[in-house]
Amino acid sequence: MTSMAVVPQKTRRERSMFSSSDDTAMMKQIQATHAPDGREFSVKPLLHIVENIFLRATPALGMTRVHQAQLDELEEKALQNGFHETIEMLSYNINKISCEMSCKCSGGGDAHATTLAIFNLVSNYSWDEKVVLALAGFAVNYGEFWLVAQLYLTNPLAKAVALLKQLPDIIERADNLKPKFEALTSLIKAMMDVAKCIVEFKELPSQYITPDTPEMLTATAHIPTAVYWTIRSIVACASQIMGLIGIGQKYIASTTEAWELSSLAHKVNNIHSHLMKQLTLCFQHIDEKRHIEAFQTLVSLFEAFHIENMKILKALIYAKDDQLPLFDGSTKKRASLDVLRRRSVLLLISDLEISHEELSMLQQMYTEAREQQGRPESQYEVVWLPVVDRSSPWNEAKQKQFEDFQKMMPWYSVYHPSLLDVAVIRYIKEVWHFNKRPFLVVLDPQGRVVNPNAIHMMWIWGSLAFPFTSMREEALWKEETWKMELLADSIDQTIVSWIDQGKYICLYGGEDIEWIRKFTVTAKEVASKAAITLEMLYVGKSNPREKVRKNNSTITTEKLSNVLPDLAWIWIFWLRLESMWHSKVQHKRTVENDVIMQEIMTMLSFDGSDQGWAVISRGPAEMAKAKGETILKSLVEFEIWKDSVQEKGFLPALIDYLHQLHSPFHCNRLILPGATGSIPEKVVCAECNRPMEKFIMYRCCTD
Repeated sequence: MTSMAVVPQKTRRERSMFSSSDDTAMMKQIQATHAPDGREFSVKPLLHIVENIFLRATPALGMTRVHQAQLDELEEKALQNGFHETIEMLSYNINKISCEMSCKCSGGGDAHATTLAIFNLVSNYSWDEKVVLALAGFAVNYGEFWLVAQLYLTNPLAKAVALLKQLPDIIERADNLKPKFEALTSLIKAMMDVAKCIVEFKELPSQYITPDTPEMLTATAHIPTAVYWTIRSIVACASQIMGLIGIGQKYIASTTEAWELSSLAHKVNNIHSHLMKQLTLCFQHIDEKRHIEAFQTLVSLFEAFHIENMKILKALIYAKDDQLPLFDGSTKKRASLDVLRRRSVLLLISDLEISHEELSMLQQMYTEAREQQGRPESQYEVVWLPVVDRSSPWNEAKQKQFEDFQKMMPWYSVYHPSLLDVAVIRYIKEVWHFNKRPFLVVLDPQGRVVNPNAIHMMWIWGSLAFPFTSMREEALWKEETWKMELLADSIDQTIVSWIDQGKYICLYGGEDIEWIRKFTVTAKEVASKAAITLEMLYVGKSNPREKVRKNNSTITTEKLSNVLPDLAWIWIFWLRLESMWHSKVQHKRTVENDVIMQEIMTMLSFDGSDQGWAVISRGPAEMAKAKGETILKSLVEFEIWKDSVQEKGFLPALIDYLHQLHSPFHCNRLILPGATGSIPEKVVCAECNRPMEKFIMYRCCTD
């Protein structure tokens, strides 16, 4: 069974452009002449010579402004290795085409017949070679004509030739001839554009696009017609040039001639436009194949063993040696990848929406680690890889946003987001699961990923987490127990002092100021009756906004308790809790198999509720914790359980009474940011161990 390639449907406009009934009949004749013998030559150098002739031919009329550098570049491209051998092989055919045009176009003969005659001369060549050879034949005539015209006034030989040919004084009569030559120049440009486009199709890399690819099939179907109309246009141009021979000073401008050339230019430009659309589709296909190949190479690189990290870093950041790909945040100068050689590298991956709070925290940790260069925890480098949306155009606003962040960072960053390959962006999203929230991928000195996301352990333990590996994270958790030091000591040094003094510490939160007033007043009364020293600290809610700010102000004014004066510290308190949850999830811990995970879940469900909450602890002892109504009720009813305080101690007595008040009926909510990339399919309730239902919540807080 054989398979047939399907050519995609053409649009109505394409059908009218490439296959009108007249064109179809003509194209049958043209296809009958096509008998390539398999010999091929590189057409690019020849096309460069032709373009050079066209650009140099007409500056005397002031119609084109060509930079000398552009002409020199074309000349250099044309005279590359092997070009002279190619010209020797083709010069006879080019001369034959030139003579054919000179003869057939002098008497105003049938344009199609002349075009067909040229196709017969180039029958053994491929379509791209046919069009370039035809252009070369015309370029000989066109170049000779302009050589005489330009030297007419200064060179006696040129003047004598002009007299024999009875050419008009083109320079002196430029105004009269200008419309004709403007139309000629426009058509020649259109012909060159189509020729370049056809050559581009021929030079597409065969390892990424094959002739039976739908995009190539469509282009292949259109190219013969494009070649026909280009050569037909060459014949028209040649006729106009030959028509000037022998008229001397009697030339009268004809609008019909200019109109004919303009009409052809319009048709050829439309053909070029359609071919360019098809070429763009081919480029997209090639890019997709290249990106897939680059992605697979990246996957293989990370699976292989390396002696050092440079191969990995070059593949991730920038593989070429033509520029310095890094920006050093400390010196504000560009740097090479060599500064990262055999170093532990933390890749900070984010978009351009990284929060200033997170950036400030990272800056503080990084700066503290750098203060003592000899310390082991300072032996790492950070590199920011900004992941930007390539589907929307890069503009000044994005550039400024990027530069503003780059200037704030004391570590290394990619000099520009465009240096990151599309395959790298895909790897970051698909393999490392980037989804808006910043994270830190840790590479060891050999380039191995030793932690897919160390940002959580960074928030929890800071530089103590060095070398930020998953093994180090596991070891740190083994040393931890659920106590006030883990929960809150990093947010305020006062808490450390309270712990050292053996005080009872109460952290509480929520937004209801009336509950806060009742709770704090009642707690102080109970502390006085129980003869304990109680310190209270308000930690608000995650994503603290105006309500929390107002509560802070009210609590301070009414002297209800201590507060964290900077909302950023409230945000950090909840960020650390969230990070603890993600860190545990990363290590496959759940409330069923991990005590600390149970406590983290309880705290996060407190934050997800609409009411207040409180936790009370002293030293390493167990914490008393409950939602607002329950904890307030237990304190209001202190007289009921005060006798057991003497027997058990304040905290055990409070915990026992809270257990008595506990109801099996509850509604716990765990709210986590949706773009974290590590949310498990199943989460169980910390209170009853049943699977929690999963909802999607959209929130807009404007308080």
